[in-house]
Amino acid sequence: MSEKRRNPRVIPGFGLSLGYTMLYLSLIILIPLSAIFVKSASLTWDQFVTTVTRPAVMSAYLLSFSTSIVAAMVNLLIGLIVAWVLTRYRFFGRRFLDAIIDLPFALPTAVAGIALVTVYDKDVGWIGKLLAKTGFTMPWISWVGFDHGKWPFGIEWFEGVARTPVGITLALIFIGLPFVVRTIQPVLQDMGKEIEEAAESLGASRWQTFRRVIFPELAPALITGFALALARGLGEYGSIVFMSSNKLGMEIVPHRIIYELEDNKYAEATSIAVVMLVASFVLLLGLNLTQRWFARKGQA
Repeated sequence: MSEKRRNPRVIPGFGLSLGYTMLYLSLIILIPLSAIFVKSASLTWDQFVTTVTRPAVMSAYLLSFSTSIVAAMVNLLIGLIVAWVLTRYRFFGRRFLDAIIDLPFALPTAVAGIALVTVYDKDVGWIGKLLAKTGFTMPWISWVGFDHGKWPFGIEWFEGVARTPVGITLALIFIGLPFVVRTIQPVLQDMGKEIEEAAESLGASRWQTFRRVIFPELAPALITGFALALARGLGEYGSIVFMSSNKLGMEIVPHRIIYELEDNKYAEATSIAVVMLVASFVLLLGLNLTQRWFARKGQA
C-alpha cells in the first residue's frame, strides 16, 4: 500500500498549510507586536527607563498584576468547586447553572462593569451603600517608591468596593471564572467516578484520594485555567474601567497607556506596552512550562 493511502490527510499539502499558517500569524500577531517594539525604540535607553519606571506607571503595573493574580487564584478555587458540582452531582437546575457559567463570554464587558458598579458603588449600589455605612475597608499593596529610604511597596487601606482594587478584583473574577470552569470540567468528565471509588475501596481517605489520584490528573488543567484567567485579567479593560479611577494608585496599565496616547506620546505609550507584553509573556511561559512538567509527571 502506498504511503499516500496509508497516511490520508484531510487538508493536503504541508507546505501550503504551513504557508497560510505563517502568513496568518504574521499579519495578525507578529507584525503588530513587532511594531510596538519598533515604535518604542525611537526613545533612547535612558528615556525608556525613565518612562517605564515613573511612579504612576509602576503603580499601574503593580495594580494590574496584583489584581489579576488574586482574581485568577480565587477563580481557580471557585472554578474547581463549580466544575466538580456540575460533573459529579445531578440536581434540578444543573443545566441552567451550567449555561449561566458561559454568560460572561457573551456579555459585553462594559455591561459587566456597569452592573458591578450598580451593585457595589457606595452612592448607588445597594451592597455598596450597606458597606459604606459599616465603614468597610480593605488593605491592598500599593507602590510607595524609593524616596526617603522607603520600601517600594506599602499597604494602603481602601474604603468601599467600587473604584478600589477590591472592585477591580471582583470584576476580574466575574469575567475570568468561565475560563477555569470550562478548562477543568472536561477533565473531570473524562476521569469518571470509578477512580475515586477504586481509591476508596483500597482504604484511601478523601484527602489522599484528592492529593494522589485526582490532583495529578487535574494539575495541567488547573494551571491552564489559571493561565487563561490571568491572561484575560491582564488584558481586560472594558469591565474594570468602571471599577477603577484616575487617581494615583488606582490606574491600571490600559488607563496609563490611553492617557499617554491622549497626550500624543506614542513612543511612551508603546514603551509601557512593551514592558507589559514582556512581563506577561514571561509569566505565561513559566505557567506553560509548569503545566508540561505536571503532564509529563502524570504520564510517567
